[in-house]
Amino acid sequence: MKVGKKYAESVKSYDHLKAYDLSEAVNLVLSTAKAKFDETIELHIRLGVDPRQADQQVRGVLVLPNGTGKDKKVLVIAKGEKADQALAAGADYVGAEETIQRIQKENWFDFDVMITTPDMMGIVGRIGRILGPKGLMPNPKSGTVTTDVVKAVKEVKAGKVEYRLDKTAIIHCPIGKKSFGAEKISENFTALMDAIVKAKPATAKGQYIKSVTLTSTMGPGVKVYYNKG
Repeated sequence: MKVGKKYAESVKSYDHLKAYDLSEAVNLVLSTAKAKFDETIELHIRLGVDPRQADQQVRGVLVLPNGTGKDKKVLVIAKGEKADQALAAGADYVGAEETIQRIQKENWFDFDVMITTPDMMGIVGRIGRILGPKGLMPNPKSGTVTTDVVKAVKEVKAGKVEYRLDKTAIIHCPIGKKSFGAEKISENFTALMDAIVKAKPATAKGQYIKSVTLTSTMGPGVKVYYNKG
């Protein structure tokens, strides 16, 4: 595979087989993020669980202490008082049946998160096949099906992230931007790792945290030494 000159230089600047302490790993990732835009810093955690087993799923949500650096556009499906509350809380779009029809007919997806009240799940469910593959289907577990739309909107705007296990037993999650600097990235890293350790399934056996890797959008992955899970 052909790689760019900057990427090749970055790979040579550290030992990609070594697991580094957090502070060193963060500094390496920031120094190898050489793109002209503000790269996203991502965390990839491989877990010692079987994603095929229903009782070994690992998923959850948390508001990162320093947010993600991305202003997410929020669509709230609600009516009446709840719709008014959502707008006041900072939702970018608020609608009901007409918005669902717009998504269906116009393929409109100018939003990152959809929040809905429980009474509107019936109409939202009609486009579940469209929302599901895009990761936009509201879910009570992620706090996006709720009567408290104000809290839900504010949490997303504050930097709430959802983490979930993929089919290969890996969690991928953004934890900030290069411009955050080492301290804020480290704080977000610790908050997410603590949440994942707490979410360990009771049926998980053996080593839970198999490997932890930090990377930037265009940079190589740096392994992190982590021994709390």
